[in-house]
Amino acid sequence: MCFKKSLIAFCLISFFMSCEKETALVFLDSNITTENNSIVEINIPIASGNSKTSSLINAVIENTIASALQIDDTKDWSFKSIEESITTFNKEYNQFIANFPDSSQHWEAQIDGEVIYQSPKIISVAITSYVNTGGAHGNLNITFKNFNTATGKPIINNSLFKNIDAFKKMALPYFNEAIKDKEGVFESNSFELPANIAYNDAGIICLYNTYEIAAFSTGIIEFIIPYSEVNSLLVFKGS
Repeated sequence: MCFKKSLIAFCLISFFMSCEKETALVFLDSNITTENNSIVEINIPIASGNSKTSSLINAVIENTIASALQIDDTKDWSFKSIEESITTFNKEYNQFIANFPDSSQHWEAQIDGEVIYQSPKIISVAITSYVNTGGAHGNLNITFKNFNTATGKPIINNSLFKNIDAFKKMALPYFNEAIKDKEGVFESNSFELPANIAYNDAGIICLYNTYEIAAFSTGIIEFIIPYSEVNSLLVFKGS
């Protein structure tokens, strides 16, 4: 009898340990393509482990990629899968070639994703997209997405901080240092935080994409505020 009870207890413990392992949130590197695709390259992290949480995270990442591959603003790209977006991008290129058979322009899209920070409280993902549809130069864009680790729900920038105005005040000297040697920065009467704010191993990173606050030649502008300085203002403390 004691042996049977011990066996049952062992099986229950093994079951719960197995369930715990299954629900652990992990990210797997994934290369996504479609049949007859030769101009789109996508390498992104896919959340796995906790079905509800990972589904929410993956949906946001998928939507970000679909948006990056959008060419025609008049068409509805909502709810397109990554594969559908790749196929549509290729179709748009083929239509362009059909309309302009003598054109030497070549389209391409390269999208890479990376988990730049992960803790029991918050996950930050960076998605870098380079899309060239035959212009003078391609469009390089970096997008940060922050997620609640427990729920998978996106976290907006204001919800990262206990006091957004205090963070803005703290960020200003870092911003001024980042642009002091930059040419082509647009003049402004007031300092505004960027749309892209995330965690990384060094601290809170703030990033302005090309054209946001400066001419194309200036490129991307970014700065990092160390956790030792900013932790007191963070809803989710970093390390």
